[in-house]
Amino acid sequence: MSAVIGGQILEQLVFIAQTPWLWMICLLGVTLGIFWGAMPGLSTTMAMTLLVGLTVEMTQAVAIMFMLGVYTGSVFGGAISAVLINIPGTPDAVPTMIEGHALAKKGEGGLALGTALAASFMGNWIGIILLIAFIPAVLFFALQFRSWEMFLLSLWGIAICGSMSSTDMPIKGWISGWIGLLVAFIGLDPIHGVSRFTFGSFALGDGINFIPVLIGLFGLAEILRVLPQKSPATIPSEVGRILPPIRTLLRYTRVSLRSGLIGTVIGAIPGAGANIASFFSYDVGRRRASQKEKAKWGKGSYEAIISAEVANNANVGGSMLPTLALGIPGNAAAAAVLAALELKNVVVGPLIQTENPGLIFYIYISLIIANFFMYGMAVLLIKPCVKLFSLPRTLLMPLILPICVIGSFAVNLNYFDVYVMLFSGIFGYVLHRFGFPLAPLVLAVILGPLADENLRRALLIFEDAGVLNVLWDRKLGTILLLVVLYTFYDGIFKRNDRNSNGEIND
Repeated sequence: MSAVIGGQILEQLVFIAQTPWLWMICLLGVTLGIFWGAMPGLSTTMAMTLLVGLTVEMTQAVAIMFMLGVYTGSVFGGAISAVLINIPGTPDAVPTMIEGHALAKKGEGGLALGTALAASFMGNWIGIILLIAFIPAVLFFALQFRSWEMFLLSLWGIAICGSMSSTDMPIKGWISGWIGLLVAFIGLDPIHGVSRFTFGSFALGDGINFIPVLIGLFGLAEILRVLPQKSPATIPSEVGRILPPIRTLLRYTRVSLRSGLIGTVIGAIPGAGANIASFFSYDVGRRRASQKEKAKWGKGSYEAIISAEVANNANVGGSMLPTLALGIPGNAAAAAVLAALELKNVVVGPLIQTENPGLIFYIYISLIIANFFMYGMAVLLIKPCVKLFSLPRTLLMPLILPICVIGSFAVNLNYFDVYVMLFSGIFGYVLHRFGFPLAPLVLAVILGPLADENLRRALLIFEDAGVLNVLWDRKLGTILLLVVLYTFYDGIFKRNDRNSNGEIND
């Protein structure tokens, strides 16, 4: 058996080595992904879904290489605008935005991006290695997450984000998340098809897409905040060193391994996605950091950037686990990869290796090549991006406004999403003025449908079951419930105690 597998791996290596066209396609996909991810508010999911149409005329090998290149490049690309202009290119880049932009204002934008790049490279490697080595174990754990557990996981992600984003008053972060959940509930009920909060509007029947909300809250709101300032903060154009010293990266080896494991496991949970992975890893990193490093959290911490970026890039490999082994996409971006495979009549699932011998090894190799290309292209693009985004804010922000409008319109090709973006931007500006964090609102809009549908489905499943029976039978859900309750307890009581004692919030 091992000889057969070894022969298939060697066959795929020889095929790729003798086909330079595949390398060029992968490089093209990575480059497009980086540029797309760097565009404020545009998501990895949007890049994958819009570009999957290009694979129709491609061969199977070319389509896989192209889509995995786009996937790998766009995940890192979101960090570029997040660090340099305080607008996350992708939703999972919000933790990187919090830390990286603070460093960019100190003249360390190049090093912040270099750290994010090194973390992304490491995260991809961890995800790929775990994808290859631990498919059965990770899938067994991921399959334990059913409707009840998925609801609690979504709720936990929103609670964690609220606690992190407003450390002095977590209640403000939770209120922001609650507003996001209300926005997510707009539209038709996913179980019974009942209209909610539509007020008779046909446009609201399909709900509110999170992309215009993201663009408005972090794009337009940032423009409204910066333009009135007489002397807005600028990003120094002198990049300086980009890649951090090796000894610095080695110091964060434990952080990288922990974050990579978190990102891969969460990626293997269908529907969880890189958003939960980056925020969860970011929170775990804050709690595990030393007191000296913890004081930098939120003000510019390289360890925080590594925690978030390793996790959301390891999520790529993790999301491919259920996609390839079960035919269940780990997230929306992996669903686009699944669609590209189905266009080539590839049936993924437990029999993928039997019906398509060697294909899974070709996918592994493609991910490895895409990771190397991502690293090389990002190194070449960081300095030009810093030069571009270091333009005076009064000049740069008006240039970003048309991008916000185009990005919102491109979601569904209608003007309603543009209006949503405009309203979200004004509302986000008001929230910011009153000290409410915006990140929990966005995360709640993204995770709200997942939480809503799974909670309602769980209530139907447990309709005739007693509470104690549910708690006993669904032990993983019970553990998650206790963790959610502890998150709220920690935010309400422990932080109040620390504040009353005059100590620093953790």
